[in-house]
Amino acid sequence: MTKLSVNINKIATLRNARGGNVPDLLKVATDIQKFGAQGITIHPRPDERHIRYQDARDLIQVVHTEYNIEGNPQHNFIDLVLECKPTQVTLVPDAIGAITSNSGWDTKKNQAYLTEVIQEFQRNGIRTSIFVDPILEMIEGAKATGTDRIELYTEAFAHEFALGNLKGIEPYTNAAVFANELHLGINAGHDLSLDNIQFFKENIPGLLEVSIGHALICESLYLGLDNVVNMYLQKLQ
Repeated sequence: MTKLSVNINKIATLRNARGGNVPDLLKVATDIQKFGAQGITIHPRPDERHIRYQDARDLIQVVHTEYNIEGNPQHNFIDLVLECKPTQVTLVPDAIGAITSNSGWDTKKNQAYLTEVIQEFQRNGIRTSIFVDPILEMIEGAKATGTDRIELYTEAFAHEFALGNLKGIEPYTNAAVFANELHLGINAGHDLSLDNIQFFKENIPGLLEVSIGHALICESLYLGLDNVVNMYLQKLQ
């Protein structure tokens, strides 16, 4: 079964909109795990517009499943990850002002830098994953960094699927086959939803984990968080 890690950035966004502590991020993380999710993902950004660095520290006490921290490996982010020691760190090439992640790494151009950062995390017992587009050259470059896993950036697939173009999965299937041949673990995320998750999972051999936030929280407004988490788990079996 592919594991479900729930990104709780949107919960923090809602909390921050009014100040105070409603909704309670730690309680939501606790409940999501109680509902069956196998992981919690956060993506703190330098301006802390949703997840705050202190949230990352506080969550250590309540995340008893897999803890995944995503972000661009700037100095402050590296220090935070080394302090929190999550199960996994996912390296994402965010521009500082980006609304959301919008591209994978150029693993060839950034190979030396990524290798150095990955080695530091691995020395501290933290599994590493690199956010990549489904491009074989970039996956080959990821392998050269020594990373444990890649995370396939799935926005293009989700867009094509919504248009009814099922062939949009083909680059991702090819990427997964190649990653398996290189003995790289495969994660995926971005714009995956209840509508497209089962088709994606069925066509990605060796898919270990998906990280889903925006769609899952939006769907939960109508269907309820407990129900939605379990709907994803059923589709990922």
